[in-house]
Amino acid sequence: MQFQRFSREEYLKLPEKPGIYKFLDGTDKIIYVGKAKSLKKRVSSYFTKTNLDNRKTYRLVSEIRQIEFVIVSSEFDALLLENNLIKENQPRYNILLKDDKSFPSICITNERFPRIYSTRRVDHSKGEYFGPYTSVKAMNGVLDLIRKLHKIRTCKFNLSEENIKKKKFKVCLEYHIGNCLGPCEGLQSEQDYQKDIDEAHKILKGKLGVVSRSYREKMQKAAEALQYEIAQSYKERLERLEMFQSRSLIVNQKITNTDVFTMTLSENEKSIFINYMRIENGAIINSETLEVQKKIEEDNSEVFRFAIFDLRKKYGSSNPFILTNEEIEPWENVEIITPKIGDKKKLIELSYRNALYFKKEKFSHKSVKPNESILKKLQEDLKLTDLPEHIECFDNSNIQGTNPVASMVCFKNGKPSKSNYRKFNIKTVVGPDDFASMKEVVGRRYAHLKKEKLPYPHLIVIDGGKGQLSSACEALKELDIYGKIPIIGIAKRLEEIYFPGDNIPIYISKKSPSLKLIQQLRDEAHRFAITFHRQKRSKASIESGLDNINGIGENTREKLMREFGSIKRLKESSDKDLINLVGQSKAERIIEAIKKGDL
Repeated sequence: MQFQRFSREEYLKLPEKPGIYKFLDGTDKIIYVGKAKSLKKRVSSYFTKTNLDNRKTYRLVSEIRQIEFVIVSSEFDALLLENNLIKENQPRYNILLKDDKSFPSICITNERFPRIYSTRRVDHSKGEYFGPYTSVKAMNGVLDLIRKLHKIRTCKFNLSEENIKKKKFKVCLEYHIGNCLGPCEGLQSEQDYQKDIDEAHKILKGKLGVVSRSYREKMQKAAEALQYEIAQSYKERLERLEMFQSRSLIVNQKITNTDVFTMTLSENEKSIFINYMRIENGAIINSETLEVQKKIEEDNSEVFRFAIFDLRKKYGSSNPFILTNEEIEPWENVEIITPKIGDKKKLIELSYRNALYFKKEKFSHKSVKPNESILKKLQEDLKLTDLPEHIECFDNSNIQGTNPVASMVCFKNGKPSKSNYRKFNIKTVVGPDDFASMKEVVGRRYAHLKKEKLPYPHLIVIDGGKGQLSSACEALKELDIYGKIPIIGIAKRLEEIYFPGDNIPIYISKKSPSLKLIQQLRDEAHRFAITFHRQKRSKASIESGLDNINGIGENTREKLMREFGSIKRLKESSDKDLINLVGQSKAERIIEAIKKGDL
């Protein structure tokens, strides 16, 4: 059997669902765990240019070799699961990657009558620390739960035996509203106070089931002793704890020390998709989804059983209970359950949802590519050797030679791949020379691909007739790659298609989907070039006009450009808007220049 995982290159295929994602390095070690309301949007954001400009993010991304994810029911579930996995795996980038700000932790001090508080500074000489927490909201939720369940002091007094005997301190408002039992005046013994600290310690360790059972036992004992007020207080604590846990399957006191396995068979029966979740002390602390290759003659149940054994060994699990969606042969000291109702059934459904999604994605990307029939038609019409899955199209834009620019748009599998679009400022050409401009940008584009050893497109489309096409071909010849990439030109007037070295164009039927694809490429390149040209022209216009105003520097010009975009809009703005944007002094100078006609 061969195990396969979700590869880094497929991050854009993640679902737009809530969940957690795990980044793994080349040694299969988890280096970062995060939560997301939309897995696709959150994970893909790491690979944008803006984020990669951050040194720490760039370092993290450079180490990613695998991406794994777990789909959950809500953003809150994602928050809880994220915290569980961070506590269990301690990924190093969950410590390093936080905008130079450390994560908060919860401290139980080692002083007499210990305090519990949150902090970003860890000093192990002061006490025991729990965390770090990636979410302040989650951490405050834990602290709030502890303070509702237990009477823990919030003051910073030094409650030594000597200070209490000398009656140095007085009870505060927390005592009068019932949140503290007054250890500062000796109204609560250290032994009694320590019981609350021990219970809080168990909560921070994630042992919510242990705390719940303890409350239930104390409630029953108090009731048997006719101490109804005490029994009622434990009942209220129990209700708060159950309310906290009932919000999520990810932390559930009713299920503990259990492994969850679900499987679904591929349609060709050559592989099984398996999801695994490990639960300790009521919390999911491990999860993995994988594909197991199998032979047709192999028994599905046996392959599933072997995968269960292998995964338990990998994660060091010796849990006595296994929940599955398929009945398998049991083994010694392990109880295998196929639940039909209740929370255990819901866990099976959560696990199965992950296995099913993994299977769906795996096979959807193996199916026929979108627009393949159109690409085959284009290949046939242009007599291409390869299917044109990757096409690049170039266009120029200038008005009377001012602010000359060019654009390159990229289509993959017949659809725009906007992350691969490129803008070009014309650097070597003076005046309105479309031919020379086309030669420059085509040369720059493919010189870069050649230098970086990146794949060439299957087809180059030039917006223009024989002249622009010849200029592009000259650039390819200078790079010694002419003839290695098919290239055509499309003239706008009659939609003629030109080939290099052939004066007679070909005409593709106006109704042909292949011509419509070429037109779409041409129109998109034109739109992209025009948009870039307008932005550059507007920026040049506003900057040149403001250059003559004394006291208006580069930063102010950029701020005005971002806000107004053109001199016309700047002139139409109100005095108040200008003052709010650049301040009274600079606004007055600009207003004066507008009145004089200098702008």
